[in-house]
Amino acid sequence: MSRPRRHPRPRPRSRPRLSILAAACATALATALLGPATAAQAATAEHFTGTLSDGATWIADKPAQWNGTLLLFSHGFGPTTAADAPSAAVQQALLDGGYALAGSSYDPGGSMWALDSAERDQFAALDAFRRHVGTPSRVISVGQSMGGLVNARLARDGAGRIDGALGLCGLVAGGVDLDNYQLDAEYTLAMFFDPADADELVNLDSQADGAALAARLTQAVVAAQQTAAGRARIALAAAFLNLADWAPGQLPPESDDFAGQEQQQYAWLAQGLLGFIVPARWSVEQSVGGNTSWNKGVDCAGLLRGSAHVKQVEALYRDAGLDLRTDLNHLTRGADITADPTAVDRLKQTSTAGQSLAVPLLDIHNTADQLVPVEQESAFAGRVRRAGDSALLRQAYVARPSHCNFTTAEVVAGLHAVEHRLNTGHWGDSTTATELQRAADKLGPDGAAFTDYRPSRLTGTR
Repeated sequence: MSRPRRHPRPRPRSRPRLSILAAACATALATALLGPATAAQAATAEHFTGTLSDGATWIADKPAQWNGTLLLFSHGFGPTTAADAPSAAVQQALLDGGYALAGSSYDPGGSMWALDSAERDQFAALDAFRRHVGTPSRVISVGQSMGGLVNARLARDGAGRIDGALGLCGLVAGGVDLDNYQLDAEYTLAMFFDPADADELVNLDSQADGAALAARLTQAVVAAQQTAAGRARIALAAAFLNLADWAPGQLPPESDDFAGQEQQQYAWLAQGLLGFIVPARWSVEQSVGGNTSWNKGVDCAGLLRGSAHVKQVEALYRDAGLDLRTDLNHLTRGADITADPTAVDRLKQTSTAGQSLAVPLLDIHNTADQLVPVEQESAFAGRVRRAGDSALLRQAYVARPSHCNFTTAEVVAGLHAVEHRLNTGHWGDSTTATELQRAADKLGPDGAAFTDYRPSRLTGTR
């Protein structure tokens, strides 16, 4: 199993409303990121907002000294509120660097899993920018988390409209794979620790229904952690979930520290992970009108064999005196959840990417992402390779735990690598860990942790 390098802790369309944002004097971060001369030139930015034909909101910010490049930002899962940058710090750094920013809320009348409208609304936001703000010389799409999936779809479908793309912690394997491997983990936890819920994992009635289910599963996990048998079975569920074994505030465990790996996976589960992913399933089901995941006919032993955590699970089962084969057979025999074919087809249509690429795309991912496992990059790269577009894709990794846990310098360095590809026609060494680290170190004070890394195969794909 690949391990990260050790690092120190380190409606009708309305007329746009225009406001002027007063910009402060050059901040220390802007100075470090962009150089004294550029930072000192940062003055004011114009802020634009308007409404798209489906009711979605679009926003844009244009600096006083625009360099001609527009960054079209796709936000992640959550309230359908327009955003045009991953964070306030990144937004300010990019504006100070001369970049214009734009993005949409996606359809506010739909689910937070807004993939049925997101791509359409992002292109509409781009059109609105051209009409009301200006004509960019270059458009680079940027997407984060679920927005990384939107971004990958834009990179597939955006020929002639966007020039390149930067993905951050993207959910690039897509919605069907996501729902299936999460179901595998939730099913395992329920079968061993909360059997009353084993038949209640899909077709959720509401987000509150999902939250209550998540609370019961979490409580069961906390109790199970007290025994060796419980810890072994938690590790099995974590393997199916592709769950990172490095939690915040801790050092990454050694490759043979199986108990330490499980302890950090448990920390993720006990501290709110299930409380996010289980209710989120309701949003996905709401968006497509039915259950999109299934385990009937799935060989659980085969799932485990494909996991990066198989040795860990085997070791903890031995230590607990449990028969792993018996447990896997028990899970396989009990697996009888079927999906709504119409819902699955719709999710495939709205929520997959990688079938091809039309423009260069750089994806950056944390090596220990608990919400969007880094293994999603492996699944995405395979899809792009089969489409014959590997030359357009590059992937880079940051050795740090947590979802979308990037510094400003890392994001800007990634953007510059995409610009290098657009300027020269080739990637060269610009996306290697060494060059990205050098570029980020030169840029700014908030650090960087790029690392050579190769993600394992995504477990749970059907």
